[in-house]
Amino acid sequence: MSVQDKVIEIIAEQAMLEVSDVTLDSTPEDLGIDSLGLVESIFAIEESFDISVPFNANDPSESDFDISSVAKIIEGIEKLIAEKP
Repeated sequence: MSVQDKVIEIIAEQAMLEVSDVTLDSTPEDLGIDSLGLVESIFAIEESFDISVPFNANDPSESDFDISSVAKIIEGIEKLIAEKP
């Protein structure tokens, strides 16, 4: 399974949607994911890929991690995986 497929699966699960309902252009808001859902998604992603996502749940705008769309989330995760020692 690709990183993209796995991330979309995790996000769909958190949003209680079908995988087919999640597009690369979707924003967390589009999918009805609130800040708690986003944090749970990030935790699930971290566990799945054994990475640490630089996301500040208390102040998302201060994070070095772009959560503006599903595509940006996937891009960020692929970068973190590539940088993993």
